[in-house]
Amino acid sequence: MDDSCKHYFISLSSFWLACFCFCFIFVSAELQRFEHPVKADGSLSFLVIGDWGRKGAYNQSQVALQMGKVAEKLSIDFVVSTGDNFYEKGLASPYDPEFKDSFTKIYTANSLQKQWYSILGNHDYRGDVQAQLSPILRRIDSRWLCLRSFIVNTEIAEFFFIDTTPFVDQYFQNPKHQKFDWRGVIPRKKYLRRILKDLRSALRESVANWKIVIGHHPIRSIGHHGETKELIMQLLPILEVKPFVA
Repeated sequence: MDDSCKHYFISLSSFWLACFCFCFIFVSAELQRFEHPVKADGSLSFLVIGDWGRKGAYNQSQVALQMGKVAEKLSIDFVVSTGDNFYEKGLASPYDPEFKDSFTKIYTANSLQKQWYSILGNHDYRGDVQAQLSPILRRIDSRWLCLRSFIVNTEIAEFFFIDTTPFVDQYFQNPKHQKFDWRGVIPRKKYLRRILKDLRSALRESVANWKIVIGHHPIRSIGHHGETKELIMQLLPILEVKPFVA
């Protein structure tokens, strides 16, 4: 999605989680669960950003500056990236200099030296899709964590990150001379069934007060891209079973 850089923040409060480690366990064959502690007072603050990787151009540097100020004021716990992390065609490899030029060298504020939980957007699939998922990037910048679909549990809120790009038919049927890296997605129908099954199961088992589902493509939107009909048909019915924030 070619929208301008955008950012939001959400603050949540509840019980104290007396654990200050970063770890994960497997929820199912597809989804991994990461545990992230809340603050000692039981609160949780984070920023959300999407469509940002521009090597500082298109106001990315200016937005990063303001993010640093907001993050310091809120004392954020982590950052969520909703995809299209690197324009125009993702990363060429785990050693692509654009990773540093669009991420490490841009989000330099001390307040942004937190864990970044990231998923892929359609532009990321136009590069080497495995590059952003590679553990090599975590060795380059320890803040980075990007997977296709996964869960972050903070005790008071549980975040369900869903890979929405493979749901969109036009990327397969009418790519308009764009090439996508569908490794790990084909066969597509099986991949999508597994995502939906794992999400349905994880939401049903969750006991968090807040259940927040995150994806690159909006289900409903008044923006120029409009709604995503494939998500309305396949994802929305799962979210309507219980009140979720998506």
